[in-house]
Amino acid sequence: MELRYKSTRGGQSDVSASQAILQGLALDGGLFVPERIPTLDVSLGELSAMSYQEIAYEVMKLFLTDFTAEELRHCIACAYDDKFDTEVIAPLVKAKGAYYLELFHGATIAFKDMALSILPHLMTTAAKKNGVKNEIVILTATSGDTGKAAMAGFADVPGTRIVVFYPKDGVSPIQEKQMVTQKGDNTLVVGIHGNFDDAQSGVKAIFGDAKLHETLSKAGFQFSSANSINIGRLVPQIVYYVYAYVKLLENGELSEGEKIHVVVPTGNFGNILAAYYAKQMGVPVEKLICASNENKVLYDFFRTGQYDRNRPFILTSSPSMDILISSNLERLLYLIAEGDAGKDAELMQALSSEGKYEITEEMKEKLSDFRGYYATEEETARTIDQVYRDTGYVMDTHTAVAACAYTKYKEETKDGTKTVIASTASPYKFTRSVMEAIDGEQYGSLGDFELIDELSKISGTKVPNAIEEIRTAPVRHRTVCKKEDMKAVVLGFLGVE
Repeated sequence: MELRYKSTRGGQSDVSASQAILQGLALDGGLFVPERIPTLDVSLGELSAMSYQEIAYEVMKLFLTDFTAEELRHCIACAYDDKFDTEVIAPLVKAKGAYYLELFHGATIAFKDMALSILPHLMTTAAKKNGVKNEIVILTATSGDTGKAAMAGFADVPGTRIVVFYPKDGVSPIQEKQMVTQKGDNTLVVGIHGNFDDAQSGVKAIFGDAKLHETLSKAGFQFSSANSINIGRLVPQIVYYVYAYVKLLENGELSEGEKIHVVVPTGNFGNILAAYYAKQMGVPVEKLICASNENKVLYDFFRTGQYDRNRPFILTSSPSMDILISSNLERLLYLIAEGDAGKDAELMQALSSEGKYEITEEMKEKLSDFRGYYATEEETARTIDQVYRDTGYVMDTHTAVAACAYTKYKEETKDGTKTVIASTASPYKFTRSVMEAIDGEQYGSLGDFELIDELSKISGTKVPNAIEEIRTAPVRHRTVCKKEDMKAVVLGFLGVE
């Protein structure tokens, strides 16, 4: 039976998966959600004997029902190949009482590769299926990782162009170097004077500009998104939570049906929402622990039921989580409002106009699967140092936020349930913060690439290709603009007046 999609705000319904992927954002500004969350039709035991690619097919076929088996298998094969530096794609590493699901073995050493390796293939397949003649313009805002992963996926893909906006002073040096050295004649990287929320709001405003869409359509272009607002980004993320559970099953770490907790360092809420969808599909997940940094808007939401972005924006050592508007939370709100699009639209309007909203008591009761914790900058650094000294395992700043949250949860609850922690980026992506956490006095004076070599020594791991490639790579993108000039920059890149 074909699974159709609709907007969280009620303005669109009966949309196919391929149409939802192409469109990215619904016309009413809402996000596309499936009419129902399907359940796995293969047992966890059967899945445990499968490869990552085979598991991906079994999960994604249930959501992307208008793709043929041949089309979907082709997209998966093209995505999860030797661009990953490990055959298993997402290894599980046990350290200090938890299982770290390493999601950073792709081309840009961050978890965004897991979904953005397949999105270009899904999108170009969707374009053919729907007879799209226009060139697809991918427009995305990034807090550091999505941008590079999206460009790596879409670079020189025929029939596409990609424009990435990032906060000029809000990403790590390595993240920025990865983006501004990006090759591909169809790519543009733009730093903006502002933070991630400014970039994301600017992109959403461009998506919502009906007159601009008309102008671009006449010129042979149409917009889509590579952010996790695109359902084609969210569905592939569900896969690795299914994979993590069944591989623990295969390795004898779990008995079938035994429940696990999942801890996710969270910014835009897409990654933890994927874990929630996996639970709804039948994966035995007990608690979803939402880990925040000092921009703890989600922590406050899960504690109080009020979402309030009216607070200082803090630049932290975990910049991919420096977000005050968590877009994918809208999909969860839709579910806990039992599909009430009017309520969802009302809450989003309040967020837009007042910067805050509060959910009902009935909705709060449906959040019992979630727990929120946060880590300060000091706690994040201390966690990196302690785990390294106790086990030799080196983690990045985002993973450390999650590990700290897990420690707080255990101390508070004395709960010994086995736990998977989503390790969302390689420590090589945030080398200075990681090395200063381990021994700031020794490493503080070294340059970024000297620190990388030191990290390789102490961790006993090889420097990833993604880092080696940018050591001497020339800067190709130097555009910087104010947030109000984002539309003009896009038009200039497309040569549209």
